[in-house]
Amino acid sequence: MFNPLRSVLVAGVFMLLSVSAQAEKSATLEVQKLEGNVYALVGEMAQRNPQNLGNNSTHGVVVLKNGVLLIDSGGSYLGAQAIHKAIQSVTDKPVKWVVNTGGQDHRWFGNGYFKEQGAKIYASAKAVEDQKAHCQSKLEGMARLIGEDKLQGTQCVYADETFETNKTLTLDGESFELHHAGPAHTLGNAFVWMPSTQTAFVGDMVYNERILGLQYTKDVKGWIATFEAMARLKPKWVVPGHGHAGDLARAQKDTYDYLVFLRDEVSRVLDEGGDMIAAGKIDQSRFNYLIEFDALAPKNALWVFERLEFE
Repeated sequence: MFNPLRSVLVAGVFMLLSVSAQAEKSATLEVQKLEGNVYALVGEMAQRNPQNLGNNSTHGVVVLKNGVLLIDSGGSYLGAQAIHKAIQSVTDKPVKWVVNTGGQDHRWFGNGYFKEQGAKIYASAKAVEDQKAHCQSKLEGMARLIGEDKLQGTQCVYADETFETNKTLTLDGESFELHHAGPAHTLGNAFVWMPSTQTAFVGDMVYNERILGLQYTKDVKGWIATFEAMARLKPKWVVPGHGHAGDLARAQKDTYDYLVFLRDEVSRVLDEGGDMIAAGKIDQSRFNYLIEFDALAPKNALWVFERLEFE
């Protein structure tokens, strides 16, 4: 016999399961195997939201003999759990070491979770300075984007060990070089160089497939110099802060060429006596294939103008 109440309950259960499955799918990070024991965990490239738990970002993973090195810990405590779950799909070894490549939230808001797992955390001194200066505002901003409930457990947990410009780590017999060559997306941006695989884990120094944002440092010249310091190593693989890992040519096309273009075009506007309105009208259509282009391209020109006007 047809039971309306039972039908409603069954439909509700299926709806909840569907929503749960969709959330699980959205929160899942794509595991991109590079070579050997090296991986990139690629998050979606839209804005932070309740489904991605703040992980609209890419993270590096190296599986070593006795543990895992993770580059960037995620956008929240729950986001770190999602990263850990992705890591566990390729190895059951513990995450023993974490490097934060900068002060942006999804580079370090998962530190507390991995600290609980026993990991040791490294970051540049400039990155930690930046993190401490903006801890509360970053937490409030993330809460607005992903929701207070998804931010549960997230605290400002800082690196156990910092470095000024360079530091070499030997982990399970594998050598890694940490470099802070200058500012990029944030003031403390650092990158990790793995000589044996010629892999550079660069955080928000490089955006592949998605347009970068200059709103924090507005320092296009500094970002160009930092990129060039990394490029001199001639990496085979570049693991970016957003998008899929690729070669140096891809990083140059999507990030470096755009930075040089903005510097040159805004400088031209200034040389011709133009103002911010003229800068905002710069034709950037050459880069309109990048995700979030319409939202950020005009703003980037204005931020560069604001910086270069006083240099």
